[in-house]
Formats: sequence, structure tokens, C-alpha cells
Amino acid sequence: MAKRGDVLEHPVTRERITFLKTVEETNGEYALLDLRVKPHGFVAAPHVHPRLQETFEIRKGTFTFVIDGEKREVGSGEGATVQAGAPHAWWNSGDAEGVAVLEFRPALKAEEFFETFFGLAEDGKVSPKTGLPNLLWLAVIFHSYRDFIYIAKPPLPVQRVIFTPLATVGRLLGYGVPYLYPYSYARTAEVQESGLLHG
Repeated sequence: MAKRGDVLEHPVTRERITFLKTVEETNGEYALLDLRVKPHGFVAAPHVHPRLQETFEIRKGTFTFVIDGEKREVGSGEGATVQAGAPHAWWNSGDAEGVAVLEFRPALKAEEFFETFFGLAEDGKVSPKTGLPNLLWLAVIFHSYRDFIYIAKPPLPVQRVIFTPLATVGRLLGYGVPYLYPYSYARTAEVQESGLLHG
């Protein structure tokens, strides 16, 4: 399980997250992350959080969001809120690293999902173009974390028809979650010096 200060990186989408407040610390009320995205880095796929609100506070750079079909740029000092059930995607549309504080409320299984998703990427088990794992992994992930996340398309009933039996096949073949992230470091000097871990 992730601890405060643990760092996850996704080599394809060029995201790096640091856990600032964990599920355990907040009794599941929320999870707080420091998000750093290299220029033109992106979230792996348009998706939906069915039971939580996601909030971005932009600290540096420019992000472009598409939320419920509406596209807008958000810069330093601004924010974006994604309500439960809203399809959304985002990317770093600037030429510098983008930095944001990201909150999931309630937390649900945010930490476990990110450890699994980024862990597969670190182990080279995702597409080098999209950053997504293969169909069996996707089925296991989206079935296991269905309260936290699902992809925006195809429609959810279609996803359930496809992913439910595929998840069963995946588990039989040894595709299990949570998938442990291969932590290379924790509580980086950069994060400690920034003061993000205090308070």
C-alpha cells in the first residue's frame, strides 16, 4: 500500500505522482496527490469516475481539459473540477512541466488503482503509444476498480458485457490486482524541499 511521499511514474504518459495524503490518513475521505506532467504528457484515456469528484489545482504550466465535451485551457493559479459521472481527459498543452495538486473525494481505491496502472507501465506491460495495458489487463482493472473508474467509450453496459467475462479469463491466467508498483524511491528531496509533505 502506498505511503505518504511515495512516488509513481508512468514512462509512456510522462506523468509522475507523489502521494501527499493517503486513504489511511484521511479515513477514506479523500486522497491528495502531487501531479507532475512533462510537456505533451497525457492521461492514458478519456474516462469516468462514477462515485467521486476529482479536483485539479494548477500550480505551474498549462493543462487542457475536455470535461463532458467542453474543452478549455487551465493555467497556473486556476483549477478544474470533474464531477462524478463526467467523461473527461486532459493533457499538458504547454512547453514546460505541468504541476498540479490533485484530489479524489472520496478516495475509494485511488492509491491501489494508480499503483497497479503505473506498475504495469514501469514493468513494460503497456502500449508504447497509448500507455494502456492489453485487453485482459484492462478487463481485470476496470472490473476490479469499477467504483473508481471506467473508460468513457464504449457505453458502460457494453463494457460490462465485454469486460466481465474477460476479467474472469484474465484472473484464471494470472492477471491479478493489486499489481505491486516497483518503487524506485520515496520521499524525494525535491518533494521534501518543496514543503508539500508538511501539514
